[in-house]
Amino acid sequence: METELASRKSKIGIILLTGILLSLSLLNCLQPDRELSDAERRKLKQFPAWSVGSFVKKGYSEEFEVYAMDQFPYRDVFRRMKAESLYGVFRAKDNNGIYLADGYAAKLNYPLNENSLKNAMDKFRYIYDTYLVDNKGRIYSCVVPDKGYYLAAQNGYPALDYDKLFNSVKEGMEYSQYIGITDCLKIEDYYRTDTHWNQIKLVPVAKRLAKEMGVAELLSGQYEEHSAAEPFYGVYYGQSALPLQKERIRYLTNQVINGGRVYNYETKKTTPVYEAGKLKSRDPYEMFLSGPVPLLTIENPQAGTDKELIIFRDSFASSLAPLLMEGYAKITLVDIRYISSSILGDYIEFDGQDVLFLYSTLLLNDSFSFK
Repeated sequence: METELASRKSKIGIILLTGILLSLSLLNCLQPDRELSDAERRKLKQFPAWSVGSFVKKGYSEEFEVYAMDQFPYRDVFRRMKAESLYGVFRAKDNNGIYLADGYAAKLNYPLNENSLKNAMDKFRYIYDTYLVDNKGRIYSCVVPDKGYYLAAQNGYPALDYDKLFNSVKEGMEYSQYIGITDCLKIEDYYRTDTHWNQIKLVPVAKRLAKEMGVAELLSGQYEEHSAAEPFYGVYYGQSALPLQKERIRYLTNQVINGGRVYNYETKKTTPVYEAGKLKSRDPYEMFLSGPVPLLTIENPQAGTDKELIIFRDSFASSLAPLLMEGYAKITLVDIRYISSSILGDYIEFDGQDVLFLYSTLLLNDSFSFK
């Protein structure tokens, strides 16, 4: 009797599981493929093109497997269930390389990739040798610490050798004056769910840079603080798949920032310093200088100086550059992830501008996107 009951339960379980799998497979076939994942902020794999060659080499099956996982019905629901199980039940330390500490989500950034760091130093050296040797302007370098600098080792996670990274930049860029800012920041100055720092916390950083670059007397330090109405869920919200609390994009304005004009060489359009429409996009942080773009300039019509600044940068500079506007008539921002270093001379006339290399530890440790 017990054996018959167990057999019946097994059959019911198999039937239910088969039914669920068939239903999900049918739903997967009927629903249109999604192009983007808003949660993960990435493109999803589309149905792979079939060919005899790819099938023989087993490449097609691998591509189809990735496609099936990306387009699986209720994928985000299952991702959250997995993440909550890992953290809540199995007490995992991270999920998808994202960990939680002191109420902040951060990405594991370990170990130090010395090949990547050398690649960055070589690329910066090329820029210096090609454009800056005879530029006559002053050259500065600054490294933005990622959240792990304030979180990882203190909470038992593997930490990057930050001292070695900072020293490598100083030694590899001996043609520049290094400006340290780690003591100007703390973990509370970053968004809880995102990579980036919070602009309203950056006044001490702007003051440090302005002082070292000789324009401190031009910065008033007077700003009005604003908070966007739209909720902000940072990049780690989707990558961790955990129900983290929403935040708000907060930003600073003054007469100079409000009067500034940004020219985007890619779109050939002029916009305000802040693009409010971006607050409704997948990444609201892109309201700062339109997000990741190859080349743009910020003009300050109210400048009390003719000094200019060129910033070689990543996305951290997008929210910092507006706070330096009072010190310069023009700021040019260059992102060599999206424009080749070899053609910069076609767009920029290097003629005595100050130059700042401003990069985060995250990008220096993964610099192979540099062109």
